[in-house]
Amino acid sequence: MYLKRHLEDKLLKFSKNFKIVLVKGARQVGKSTLLKNCFPDYRNIVFDPVQDIFEARKDPDQFLSNFTAPIILDEIQYVPELLPALKRKVDEIDTKGSYLLTGSQNISVIREISESLAGRVGIIELEGMTPYEISNKHDQNWVKSYLEDSECFCMKLAHKKLLESNKTLYETIWAGSLPGLIEMSPEVYSGFFQSYIQTYIERDVRMFAEINDLGLFSRFVSLLAAYSAQEINKAHIGRDIGLSPKQTDKWIEILKYSYQWQELPAFSSNVIKRIAKKPKGLFMDTGLLCYLQKISSPESLASHPLWGRAFESFCLNNIMRLAKALDTPPNFYHWRSAGGAEVDLILERDGVFYPIEI
Repeated sequence: MYLKRHLEDKLLKFSKNFKIVLVKGARQVGKSTLLKNCFPDYRNIVFDPVQDIFEARKDPDQFLSNFTAPIILDEIQYVPELLPALKRKVDEIDTKGSYLLTGSQNISVIREISESLAGRVGIIELEGMTPYEISNKHDQNWVKSYLEDSECFCMKLAHKKLLESNKTLYETIWAGSLPGLIEMSPEVYSGFFQSYIQTYIERDVRMFAEINDLGLFSRFVSLLAAYSAQEINKAHIGRDIGLSPKQTDKWIEILKYSYQWQELPAFSSNVIKRIAKKPKGLFMDTGLLCYLQKISSPESLASHPLWGRAFESFCLNNIMRLAKALDTPPNFYHWRSAGGAEVDLILERDGVFYPIEI
């Protein structure tokens, strides 16, 4: 069963205006499924980290001659040798949407693409599914209504539900947002996440980052999950497991580059001060957060000390996903005064600020 995504409209617009479109994002968020369903007539090639599929690494020009556009090139990070050849190829054609790419590792994909395909590629970041998408209501977006007419939106929907669901809030947050879990029984969620973590750490991280102690890195990922929806002091986070601030900063960057973690900058009217203030960290999937913290059920989550952080992480991630689906997404900030007053999320667009309390 295919469930439509908020980003479909943006993807189709990009395919009509760019010769190359890259859909980037974490493992298992549905990048390949999205492209296959939006472009069913495109041939699909999936690259492998070990095997040189159709000798794309050995002779990229010949590969592109053998497999003509339009085509989907899946997991492009495994064949960086293909990017210069792809640049030469698209410079010879005028057809938009000729090459659709997916990539799972930001640090390796974006660096190569920014150098090789600048000006030729439209980039879309796909994240986990929102409750609207899971309920098959991808065309609903309350953030769009809030930004277009916030006063009318607030008056019209005060004290009303934005979405009906047959799951409780605890069940929704505990399950998380990865599409692969939708049709699975909750009894196997733990096995799914265990496999996900092992694949991510033992395969992906080892490929694009120099980490000598993968066991320690795994503990660090679990530790960071507990800091989700909190201001981040990188000098203190790794202290409990013996990491230096420099190492902590490096490992947080790895999690950001692989789409497991994002940071919400602090707002200040002074642009220089924004950089100096502490960001708020966000684990990007609450199901994975619960697994890493060994929260075994929705009922356990309801009474867990991390419930508030999991709830705020869930809300922030979903609001930002809805906002990123817009043609012109807003900027995102959090705000906290020295005295402790705070606003959980501020959206900024056209010089107007839209505060959200969670």
